[in-house]
This record gives sequence, structure tokens and C-alpha cells, in this order.
Amino acid sequence: MAVVEQFPHKIQHIEHTWIPMPDGTRLAARIWMPENADARPVPAILEYIPYRKRDGVRLRDETFHPYFAGHGYACIRVDIRGSGDSEGVMTDEYLQQELDDGVAIIDWLAQQSWCDGNVGMIGISWGGFNGLQIAAMQPISLKAIVSVCSTDDRYADDVHYMGGCLLGDNLSWASTMFAYNSLPPDPEIVGEKWREMWFERLQGSGLWLDTWLQHQHRDEYWKHGSICEDFSQVTVPVMAVSGWADGYSNAVFRLLDKLTVPRMGLIGPWSHKYPHIGVPGPAIGFLQECLRWWDKWLKGIETNIMDEPMLRAWMLDSMPPSTFYHQRYGRWVSEPTWPSENIGEETFLLAKYSLVDKAQSVSEERLVLQSPLSTGLFAGKWCSYSATPDLPHDQREEDGGALLFTSAPLEAPLEILGAPVVELELSANKPVAMLAVRLCDVHPDNKSSRVTYGLLNLTHRDSHEQPTPLEPDKRYRVRVQLNDVAQTFPVGHRIRLSISSSYFPLAWPPGEPVQLSIYTGYGRLSLPVRSPREETVLFEPVQQSASGAKQQMKEGHHNWRVIRELDKDLSTLEVINDNGTYRLEDIDMVVNRQAKEWYSYQCDDFQSPKGRTEWRWGFERGDWSVETVTRTLLHCDESYFYLDAELDAYEGEQRVYSQNWNLRIKRNLV
Repeated sequence: MAVVEQFPHKIQHIEHTWIPMPDGTRLAARIWMPENADARPVPAILEYIPYRKRDGVRLRDETFHPYFAGHGYACIRVDIRGSGDSEGVMTDEYLQQELDDGVAIIDWLAQQSWCDGNVGMIGISWGGFNGLQIAAMQPISLKAIVSVCSTDDRYADDVHYMGGCLLGDNLSWASTMFAYNSLPPDPEIVGEKWREMWFERLQGSGLWLDTWLQHQHRDEYWKHGSICEDFSQVTVPVMAVSGWADGYSNAVFRLLDKLTVPRMGLIGPWSHKYPHIGVPGPAIGFLQECLRWWDKWLKGIETNIMDEPMLRAWMLDSMPPSTFYHQRYGRWVSEPTWPSENIGEETFLLAKYSLVDKAQSVSEERLVLQSPLSTGLFAGKWCSYSATPDLPHDQREEDGGALLFTSAPLEAPLEILGAPVVELELSANKPVAMLAVRLCDVHPDNKSSRVTYGLLNLTHRDSHEQPTPLEPDKRYRVRVQLNDVAQTFPVGHRIRLSISSSYFPLAWPPGEPVQLSIYTGYGRLSLPVRSPREETVLFEPVQQSASGAKQQMKEGHHNWRVIRELDKDLSTLEVINDNGTYRLEDIDMVVNRQAKEWYSYQCDDFQSPKGRTEWRWGFERGDWSVETVTRTLLHCDESYFYLDAELDAYEGEQRVYSQNWNLRIKRNLV
């Protein structure tokens, strides 16, 4: 990695400025721009997120916004209304107010003396989401976006639900925002009104997990902000970026397929990170790629970036299973368009415990499946952040509770790019059931690496909007599309399809044990096979701008622990994400942040799963000291989810605010 300190333009840094909204609310912004921008206006690049520009992702922001500014752009980092130092209260993600504010920010930027009227948006995760959503509103000055680790479909392909199954990350993410929403602005920025703004947030932000659990099917709530409802609303060029360890790689393929604007897709081996700081590696010179994009679409300079293939992706080599990789071996491949004519299909039939060539005759066999709750303890996180060992473990840990269909050793290498599809004929003995389907690479020593997977709530087999219960013992034919992936299976390795009826805590299980019958004869696995070819896909080495100094005062700790208490037959997955205590030296701010999560179940009791989280977040400067503690507990029985939450806020040693929630939410075919 090269830290660049000399740029074509000298940089002016504005630590804080206010951007007025039409209703009088002021949003807080941090700006980097060329020193001479007032005399020679430049395009603006906006990142618009709730993660506290002042003290949250401050150091990360500094790795790339000054870089773009040094190359002739005004870069603006804005806290969403009710977050960080911005005024107002934030009550949910992607509300219309947020999007309207985004349009107003773009209008404001275009009118500034230092802006030439052209604006781009860049963002990862939340900022990638609202970049797409605001683009669909077609503000006149928005000319292009870079959307990283985002989605076009808030219900079917986001942190809340997958295949109609409730994700464990729904609780984790809700707890993250519960903690963020409890935090005050910085008194150095907002002055004496900091306490008033803080209490407005404490009293008004609410419990978002309650809202998300009230919408268990694809309704108007989730359609809002899902640009897949009408891709034609996006009329500006889109660069869509993700990583194979991220939870949002599928959206890149849909955006390339469904958008009609100039577009590019880039997928590396990374987790939920910008590619210039991407792990697992290799990271790439992503900022240089962005400059080529911005120069083309915001300055009208021909950079030949649109001569690149529409899709560039990292083809993963086979590697032994691990919960963390510093580097994923492989190579860059490309496709000129997507869908690609270079992708074919290879089909395997499901015979009794084996995958066989489609030319073979397969007789019908009834195979019975009833997975224990332990199937899923080693699944890793739905969306990896590489902050902890959160990737899937050796899949042999999971396969004891699954039906396995394994191929013979491969006689030739097999390379796939795209989404594998599994079709099954099955029946269930209960009205609500789920499937977890894993595609694995089985090594010659029998280690098993999960390549990709998919989930399906079987009541959603025909519709996410209007699911229907299963009729016990009635046969159904269902289709499960697994997550897109690029993977090479070497000679001598075997392909394995593992099917289970639970996958906790990655996904919440049904309210009672379910026995599934899988019938061979109809079942098949279709793989998107790609023929390898000679090609050269190159990226420049990583460059970034220098970030400020951080003094680590107390070391953090990150880990995942599986705890089996055999005397109680109690199993717990503990997730530790402790950043320790550190000082941001340029603003003299001491920050302490700790998050823990626990997911547990008792014996094989399907009404025993629990998810519990605790966040502690504190700030200190001089005699100013604040801390918030947020706790959430989600548990269930056959008919209801039970949600208990606590919020406590402290000034010094004194608790100044406390609120509890005790809610019951009816399960609706989940």
C-alpha cells in the first residue's frame, strides 16, 4: 500500500460546515477540495451515511476523500439527519426524508461557488444503498454513482431476510443502529445544544428491530427504496462493486443485467470493505479506478474506462477451509457483458447421496431429513466484515445434520461464475419449514470448504409477498438460487451439495421441528460453468491518502467462540467485537467501543433459540464524558417473537436516561 502525500492539487480541508435543508434542519458536513476551487470550480463527490464523520469512520474517510480532492474534486462527507453531528432524529433506514435530504444536498452542492454543477455519489453499504435510491429520484446535478456493497432489493437480498427466512444479522444490524442512535453529537461542533440534541435522539429514535419484525413478508415497506421495482428510474452511469465474502455480491449481477445505463461491475475476494482496504486480499488500486470513472462522467475526460469489460471478477482458487483469510488465491477474469455468452450450464442429478451426470438414469428414492439446531453453528456471518473470524468453518462440522449429495472426484478442473441453482421435489410434515442449501468443495483429505449457499422459507416457494403454508406430506417442486460466486474446483476434488432444514444462528429456525422428505429422480444441481481463457485483467497497486493519528490506549479483542455446555445441553455462539479504547489525536477525542453478541439454544428445542446483544460506547474529552449501553434480547416460541431491549445513557458516573422495551410480535409463516 502506498500512502500518497503529494497530489496535483493542494487540498483545503473544512472540518465542519452546515448544509441547510428545506425545513430548516441543518446537516453536518466535512469537506476536502482543491485550494483554488473557488476560482476554478470542480465537480463534487458526496458520501452520505450515518456513521459519524467526526469520530466514527473518521480515519477511513481520510484514506480516500482527500485523495479525490487532491486530484481535482470537492469531496463532501455528510451525516444523515439525526446521526453524528447533524440535527434531527433518525427513526429508520432509507426513509423518504433521508432521500429527499440527499436530493437537497446535491442541489446545495451544485450551487456552491467551488462546484461546477456536476455531482457524483460514492458509498459502501448504507451509502451504496442511498446512492442507488437517490439516483432513481433523478436529481438533475447527479451525473454518476459508485455503489459498493449495496443492493437493489431490500427484502430478498439485504441483512433482514434471505429467501423469506429471518436472518440472524437482522438482530445484529438492529443492535448496531440501536447503539449508533443513542450517541450524542460532539459539543465542539454543535455547542451547548449537544445535550438537547442527544435527548431528542434517545427519546425519539425508537427500536428499529420492532419495525423490521413487523414486516415479515415483501410488502410496501420493503419495496420502498428497492430500485428493482423499476430499474428504468436510474438514468446515470453506475459502477457496482462488492466482494465474495460480502453479503451483497448478488446485486452486482442484477444491476449489470437489468440497468440500461452505462455500467460496470467489480467483484473481488473482499469482505464488507472498500477495495483499496479490502480483506481478504488482494486489495487493488480502487481509488485510481474511481478517478477514471469520475473523470469520464463528471469531467468529460476520456479515460477509456468504458473500454473495460462490463464485469471484472476475482476467480477464487480452491483453498482449505478457514474462518479468516489474509489472502484468497485466484486470478482476475472478465466478461464483456452480463449475462455472458461465455457461461454455460452443467447439470448434476441428485441420486441417493450422490451427484451424478445428467445422462445417467436416477430412480426415485425418499430420503428423510430432520436437522438438529446445531447445524449452522459454524456457518459464519451472513455478511463478513473480517473484523473477527467470521467466515464458515470446515463444513464437516455442519454435515452431520444434513443430507449430502457428493460427486465422484473430478477428472478435469471445473470453473463456475454466476449463481448455481438447485431444484428439488420434497414434502414436509409441518406447515412451516425452511431449507439451507450449501455447495461445497471437498478436498482429497475430506476437508470441506463452503463455496456458496442459499436459503428458502418453503412457505415462500411461490411468492415473498403472499406466502402460503405447506400442506403436510404434499409433494412440492421448489427452486433455490444460491449466491453468485466465482470458483475453481481442481482435479481430484469433489462437489458436494448439503441440504439442511435449519441453519441457526445465520437464519432463525421454524418454531417447531420439521421432517422433510427429499425425493431423488427430479432433483438437480445446475452450475454456471465458464471455460477458462487467456486474458489479462490488471489493476494498479493500492494508493490512498494519509489518515490521522490514533493512539491505542487499551487493546481490542475480536473472536468467535462456540461454547458447548454438555451438562445443560446448552450451545452458545459468542461474538466479540471489542475495539478497545483509543484517542483520535487531531480532535483530542477518547473513544471506547465494545460489542458482544450471544446466540444460544437448548438441546433440540426449536422454541429455545435466543439472540442477545450488548453495546457499550463512550466518548471523553477533558471533563466531558458520556457513555451509552444498549442491550437487546430476541427469543421466541412457536407463535411469537419476544423482543426485550434496554437503553441507558450516562454523563460521567450518573445515569441520565433509561428506557426499556418488552414487545411481542406474532410470527407470520417465519
